[in-house]
Amino acid sequence: MHSHHDHGHSHASHFDTHSRSFALAIGLNITFVAIEAIYGLLSGSLALLADAGHNLSDVLGLIMAWVASWLATRKATDRNTYGLKKSTILAALFNALFLIAAVGGIAWEAIRRFSEPTEVAGMTVIVVAGIGVLINGLTMMLFMKGQEGDLNIRGAFLHMAADTAVSVGVVIAGLVIMYTGENWIDPVVSLVIAAVIFIGTWQLLKDSLNLAVDAVPRNINPEDVFARLHQLPGIESVHHLHIWGLSTTENALTVHLVKPDPRDDDKVLQQASDMLAHDFNIQHVTIQWERVASKCPNMAYC
Repeated sequence: MHSHHDHGHSHASHFDTHSRSFALAIGLNITFVAIEAIYGLLSGSLALLADAGHNLSDVLGLIMAWVASWLATRKATDRNTYGLKKSTILAALFNALFLIAAVGGIAWEAIRRFSEPTEVAGMTVIVVAGIGVLINGLTMMLFMKGQEGDLNIRGAFLHMAADTAVSVGVVIAGLVIMYTGENWIDPVVSLVIAAVIFIGTWQLLKDSLNLAVDAVPRNINPEDVFARLHQLPGIESVHHLHIWGLSTTENALTVHLVKPDPRDDDKVLQQASDMLAHDFNIQHVTIQWERVASKCPNMAYC
């Protein structure tokens, strides 16, 4: 009986790809927070000041996602034998919770405004919100490509998509209110935006929670992995199969394979590692051979 451990590629190249995006996004958004705060004070618009505060929380969310991406590139130590890759999962989870909290805040304020209608400042709000659409939209585009394969990047993307939606809503509500004088349009638009953000965030929250408790990542079917391992040459049975996310981009697997004939062990190990990396995006593989079938039933995750 012996085991094999295969380490995947470095997280560093992935970080380098997005580091520039994070730096640009944070710079743009801090500039926009300053613009909103200044014009909010000058125009006496509470809406602009509140949105500046909301955007500041988004900058913190971006910084958190960026720091987590950087931490994931740190080398493993005696204490942190997998490095700090898991920090990307925690950042995605906190970003999801931040977004849910923001939705609650938007909805609460909108409901309050139905009973206490507020005068919505006209052209200043529309112009500043228009700048917000451009800045948030541009930032969102920076993370569009990377969000498919990385939950941490998806958190950043959803943050900016939510901000873009809020800014678009403010522009639309502002224009309609200017032409109709109906102030109730503002809270209605806010509630629609809150619902859209909540729907987009719910999956991020579920996925990041699953990864935080070491569930099998959503894009991997454990039954397919089991079947493919069972098809390897000389394998009689498969058990103790465990699959989990090391980070928002890297996955790990441990498994016991019953293979009575020790010949070709190394060849089959290489075959298994290549197949798991290529077909299932599982880079960290630990396989233990057993020569005699154990009491653990086939397909069990015991």
